[in-house]
Amino acid sequence: MSGVSSEQFMQRVVDFIERFERTLPAAPLAVDWGSTFAARWSMEGQQCQLRPLQVSLSLRLDDLVGVERQKQLLQANTGQFVRGLPANNALLWGARGTGKSSLVRALLSEYAQAGMRLIEVDKADLVHLSALLPLLAGQPWRFVLFCDDLAFEADDSGYKALKTVLDGTVEASPENILLYATSNRRHLLPEHNSDNLSAKQVDGEIHPGEAIEEKIALSDRFGLWVSFYPFSQEHYLAVVQKWLGQLADEHGLQWQWNDALQLEAVRWATGRGNRNGRCAYQFARSWVGRQLLVS
Repeated sequence: MSGVSSEQFMQRVVDFIERFERTLPAAPLAVDWGSTFAARWSMEGQQCQLRPLQVSLSLRLDDLVGVERQKQLLQANTGQFVRGLPANNALLWGARGTGKSSLVRALLSEYAQAGMRLIEVDKADLVHLSALLPLLAGQPWRFVLFCDDLAFEADDSGYKALKTVLDGTVEASPENILLYATSNRRHLLPEHNSDNLSAKQVDGEIHPGEAIEEKIALSDRFGLWVSFYPFSQEHYLAVVQKWLGQLADEHGLQWQWNDALQLEAVRWATGRGNRNGRCAYQFARSWVGRQLLVS
């Protein structure tokens, strides 16, 4: 090459390779599941990777008030799973802020020492699950794949990927993996009035049309449905008291439940337009913080 020595040429090659290597995705992290209780499966550059998460195991099942039936169902199913017994994929559906996600995280606190591990998977990364399953198969841990706030549109690519995980293909899904999903929708897909137009009546019985059947089919693949309902005022106030007591104890705050405090909690919920566990927790944090500020 005219005017360029062989040493200069080689240096340019080395510089080019170094610049190119910096554009490549980072090497996948080897997760030490012995000390890592949760991870996230997410896109890193051009591929999905497992990223360890620093999680607190402080949220206990006893912290969740007023959802005893839901706790019993999920605890029984998860207990079977971590013991290597048959168990079902679970869909937790219902009103927002009623403890669906909190229940899954509390189960991790309950069963982490028994071998349960939690892997968060965003809806957008469901299409890459086929690359995750071989990384988990054969390991001694019991993995719960957790999809929070799951919902699909009709043409969503993650829809078919999720069906494959739930039903499997010719090759069975690993026995040490379950899927827990939360959603505000029971059928995970939007439902329209037009879907009912194809329904037929045969011998006095109504048979849903293909559109409805398709939307029901996905949620039917979850062996366990756990439903959550809006809080009554009594339920809401019980959760408020639970969080007030816990936060006050953490900060050494003396407090007492009375009519004035109850009215303040009710007004908080009215201003938010809902009564649920999230609202109760937010009120408790606000009230305790204000009391500590003036004490």
